[in-house]
Amino acid sequence: MEKPATTVEKTRYSDEELEEFRQIILNKLEKAQNDLKLLTESYTTGNEHDTNDTSPTFKVLEEGYQVFSKEENSKFAARQEKFIKSLENALVRIENKTYGVCRVTGKLIPKDRLRIVPHATLSIEAKRKQGVPVQTPLQTPRPFEPKDK
Repeated sequence: MEKPATTVEKTRYSDEELEEFRQIILNKLEKAQNDLKLLTESYTTGNEHDTNDTSPTFKVLEEGYQVFSKEENSKFAARQEKFIKSLENALVRIENKTYGVCRVTGKLIPKDRLRIVPHATLSIEAKRKQGVPVQTPLQTPRPFEPKDK
């Protein structure tokens, strides 16, 4: 008598799948590091287009804008550093072969989610349990779409 086929739920991604994710992460990491370098340079270097030869009123406004711009770039740089650290942590999880496993449910995070958010450590299910609002690509509002036709 034949036994019914049982489906075994995958507990981790294969080495080939992990390599695909590693390449995605390495590409994003390179871009993120380049972006961070540009942001850091923009708030640490002096402005070669200075206002030394302009009227005093304009100079005050321009310097105020430069301070604001440097503060904003500094905030963006801090966010970028956090993103880079998350990507680096994802690479460690790939090496440990734990990448793609939800840290709450223990189930595999869907490949589509990991391709979009390669540093994800939570499945959508786990994020919803935490009360975090989650937008899927289909739910993302389109700004130029008319509400009523």
